[in-house]
Amino acid sequence: MRHPGLKFRMAVVGSILFGFYAVVALALYAAFGGGTTILAVILLGSVGFVGVQYKVGKWAALRSVGAEDMPEDDPRFRDIHRSIERMSSEMGIDKPRVMVAEMGVPNAFAVGRKKAGVVVVSAELIHMLDHEELEGVLAHELAHIRNRDVIMMVIGQGIASIVALVAQFAVLFAGDNDLGDFFMAMIVGNLVQFIVMIFVMAISRYREYVADSDASEITGGEPLARALEKINSADHSRSRIDEQASALCIKGEERSLLSKIFSTHPPTEKRIQRLRA
Repeated sequence: MRHPGLKFRMAVVGSILFGFYAVVALALYAAFGGGTTILAVILLGSVGFVGVQYKVGKWAALRSVGAEDMPEDDPRFRDIHRSIERMSSEMGIDKPRVMVAEMGVPNAFAVGRKKAGVVVVSAELIHMLDHEELEGVLAHELAHIRNRDVIMMVIGQGIASIVALVAQFAVLFAGDNDLGDFFMAMIVGNLVQFIVMIFVMAISRYREYVADSDASEITGGEPLARALEKINSADHSRSRIDEQASALCIKGEERSLLSKIFSTHPPTEKRIQRLRA
């Protein structure tokens, strides 16, 4: 079994997220008065909604950065496609769809699963890195697809949003729907979403170390270490990556003190040290 530590963490976090989801389902069941028919609808709807969350989360991440297909016959991208095809074969996954985006910063992320993965690379990253360094980053993203951890991230973000929304409606429903209730609903919703995301972040930092390790097996640790140094030294103030897509990127955008404390990524310096160790 590859990466039992990651699989164990994903199983635990998945169970906790399911628990949050079950609470929402029970709340809806009670709100609609119960009954066998209502229960069946909620159960079927919950299963279907998880699938919709995954699809929407994947679509939203790609749309948020304006990702476009990377033409394989374009001379600028031929080497990237060849590298991804070769490394995908070595990792035992289907070659993912490859896309390029103007993110404002050098970055990359992956979404999807083994047979329907997508790797998005920023144009800025392609211009900044040499071929070996770029291969290190691509191997890292392919590792996320192989390890299936990106699915947990996307679904986890979706569940956090849904639980927060239900909490907001619960506050408004219980109150008088005045301005005070509105602000209280916003506070409660954000707090609940933050609590759920803590569990998602519990695997987020660990999965980055695992993907770094997997990439180093394919390309060696030094190319990825150099790539991370260059990415970290870039000016990220021009980033056009939103918060949810940022959690999927090889380099997270830390825009505030709180985001640094509860970062979805481990410190870049520690990642570089591990790769060179």
